[in-house]
Amino acid sequence: MSAQTIMWVAFGLLMVVILAIDLGMNRKAHVVSFRQALTWSMIWVSLALAFNVGIYLFLGKIKALEFFTGYVIEKSLSIDNLFVFIMIFSYFKIRGEHQARILKWGIIGALVLRALFIFTGIELLMTFHWMFYLFGALLLFTAWKIAFGGDEEVHPDKNLLVRLARKLFPFTKRVRGDWFFTRRKKLLVASPLFLALVMVESSDVLFAIDSIPAIFAVTLDPFIVFTSNIFAIMGLRALYFLLASVMCMFVFLKLGISLILAFVGGKMIATAMGGHIPIQVSLLVIFTCLILAVAASLIFGRKPGVPVHADGNK
Repeated sequence: MSAQTIMWVAFGLLMVVILAIDLGMNRKAHVVSFRQALTWSMIWVSLALAFNVGIYLFLGKIKALEFFTGYVIEKSLSIDNLFVFIMIFSYFKIRGEHQARILKWGIIGALVLRALFIFTGIELLMTFHWMFYLFGALLLFTAWKIAFGGDEEVHPDKNLLVRLARKLFPFTKRVRGDWFFTRRKKLLVASPLFLALVMVESSDVLFAIDSIPAIFAVTLDPFIVFTSNIFAIMGLRALYFLLASVMCMFVFLKLGISLILAFVGGKMIATAMGGHIPIQVSLLVIFTCLILAVAASLIFGRKPGVPVHADGNK
């Protein structure tokens, strides 16, 4: 077997084992404690770094740098998605013990969507050179929207998938138990938990449209793009419970994320025009944006208003 085949097999086995452990430990609805969230966050980051060491040993330094850069980009951009999750759970009044269940199935669904987006996107870029300009422009537009578009709001009634779900199923008005569907008088009835799950999945589709092209600016190697992306989103649930209650403190984080998107969008367009920005420079720019955003947030204070906590309460 080639070195990359060995790494594919190792990645597949690792995902199967860790998913089995994670799903087995979280079969019942429960509130995820700060300690549990911190532990799982450390586990996922450690696994990603250990896997990166394997890439360095089997595939070389450049591939390892590409994986690490892609992982940092995806991890950074995923923080923006946490703001959306907080608003979704607050809108539907989803308590903490049910949030973990929704995020679990939401992330499993995201794995399938990411695979489809990644391999389709790579094929398009390899076939149509002008797609580099399109993806680069998309990233620049997203960067502008994040920086100057104002605060995001959740509007379930305007969501196509939510409207479709409401046409297909009758829904209960309140959450009763941790089920998504149940039968009442031989009729299949859905819970508001299912609507929240639909919103989470649809938000991830929009998020993937922004974040996956950002990694294409780093590399078009399917193995690097896919594995760095999956490692980042697999730790998203733990990251949510770790940071949800303090997200209001990082008021400049969205600006930092927008700068990262603007940089990678510009890099993608420059690459299409024959330019080259070394991977080390890309990594330095990304870390600088993140550090400055976090530092500015901590120095200049929190955003005025009432924070929304992970339990869905204000």
